[in-house]
Amino acid sequence: MDVFVERCAGLDIGKADLKACVRSPGARRNARRSEVRTFRTTTAGLLQLRDWLAGQAVTLVGMESTGDYWKPVYYVLEDALECWLLNAAHMKRVPGRKTDVSDAQWIAQLIENGLVRPSFVPPEPIRRLRDLTRYRTALTQERTREIQRLHNVLEDAGIKLSCVATDIMGRSGRSMLAALVAGERDEHVLADMALAKLRDKMPALQEALVGHFGDHHARLVSMMLGHIDTLQGDIDTLTEVIDEQIRPFHRTRQLLCTIPGVSERIAEVIIAETGAEMARFPTPGHLTSWAGMCPGNNESAGRHMSGRTRKGNRWLRSALGQAAIGAARTKASYLSARYRRVAARRGKQRAQVAVGATILQAAWHIMAADVAYADLGADYYLTRVPNPQRKIDRLTHELQALGYKVTLTAA
Repeated sequence: MDVFVERCAGLDIGKADLKACVRSPGARRNARRSEVRTFRTTTAGLLQLRDWLAGQAVTLVGMESTGDYWKPVYYVLEDALECWLLNAAHMKRVPGRKTDVSDAQWIAQLIENGLVRPSFVPPEPIRRLRDLTRYRTALTQERTREIQRLHNVLEDAGIKLSCVATDIMGRSGRSMLAALVAGERDEHVLADMALAKLRDKMPALQEALVGHFGDHHARLVSMMLGHIDTLQGDIDTLTEVIDEQIRPFHRTRQLLCTIPGVSERIAEVIIAETGAEMARFPTPGHLTSWAGMCPGNNESAGRHMSGRTRKGNRWLRSALGQAAIGAARTKASYLSARYRRVAARRGKQRAQVAVGATILQAAWHIMAADVAYADLGADYYLTRVPNPQRKIDRLTHELQALGYKVTLTAA
């Protein structure tokens, strides 16, 4: 094979140590030489690795994205050498003879022959923002799980508050839960704590608050409410820090929020996961493919196999799924029309992915051109059909089949 990189290195990274293989020109013409060494993954060991690679005149280093073990290695080397983070799925080996040393040699050979391409690693400011948004998402998910556990405890006690109140963690629900923990069991007193529209459901609320809520349930609910409040406090703190970190992208966040279904939090996730710099992604299709939001391409012998989406950026996919649900509920928008159109043919889950991909494509145009979102309109699929007369004939035929006499008059 042709050699694309004259002096390169492949790293097989573990928790405690790593194997480094350097590929360089050999003594004979067209010969290649390999040298393998082992280094500790402590900072001191990584500095020794960097000095050794520099001494070997290595210009490109490749490493597999193994958990989080690659991060300290990448961060130490990125200022001195060009580093490539490689997708493990792109480096499949022939079965057998697998060791850490052979893995490092295989990575180096793939790089020198130009058989792999690097994964996207954002610059340090985006990495910090990404850590913050991901941790906030994880805490939000944990808060949701804790609220679900609270629902289960109330069900065990026969308290059907969630059947009447939309949100038991609202002001009314929290007041009733606090009173239950404090020892109040009179359903009339508890129901009287309802506020606003919930007071219109007083009879149903009184019936829902009758149960066998005891000291055991009170202890569990008290602990769960404390945990929920702690998580909410941490989420609020993280949001303040994110607001400070995302200040250079304030305008981008505002423009992304013009897309139906995209809130400030979802816009922050989009910025953190994509880097907000679209030069990395030549087209919207490249971005949706990287995120795992487009149909899979799997064809053999003229037959198209499963078109399921591949595993992409799960944090971005989750945020886009939330945005798609919100966009589907908007009125008189192109995204809601697209959701209904796809859902009628392929189901709600595929429609959610399709709308999420459309949102990401719109985000690419917004971040690339620094413009606000321009909606195509809810009537896009009605007014921009390739052959309007064909659709008119089909609808007319369907009405006639139902027994109606159709007379068409131009508006």
